[in-house]
Amino acid sequence: MSSSVIFDWFNIRAKEGNYVLFIVWINFICSFLYLLAVYGFVKSKTWTFYVLLSALVLLILGFVVLLFHIKNGGIYETKTITAMLFRMMFTLTFSIIAYFKLNKSQWKKRSS
Repeated sequence: MSSSVIFDWFNIRAKEGNYVLFIVWINFICSFLYLLAVYGFVKSKTWTFYVLLSALVLLILGFVVLLFHIKNGGIYETKTITAMLFRMMFTLTFSIIAYFKLNKSQWKKRSS
């Protein structure tokens, strides 16, 4: 959906209301990070955690900028705040899962 707003495919921009373009771009970039993380998770790569952590940091930075945007009178949809909070919690949850599941060998080495 982010790409539809960014590139205005099928006149989606007009239907989206008061979207915040930098948030749309952050979500677009995170979608690629999520795809990379899924690949890493399926292949049991330890770097998956760092990909998800990067997405989380990007989302948090975007959310902070969004709050400044709102505080300075910028237009936005209230669903944007809810969606960003959901994405941050979703990414945090999967980051924690990836850390503990894919770094089992690291934990076993430390406990030995």
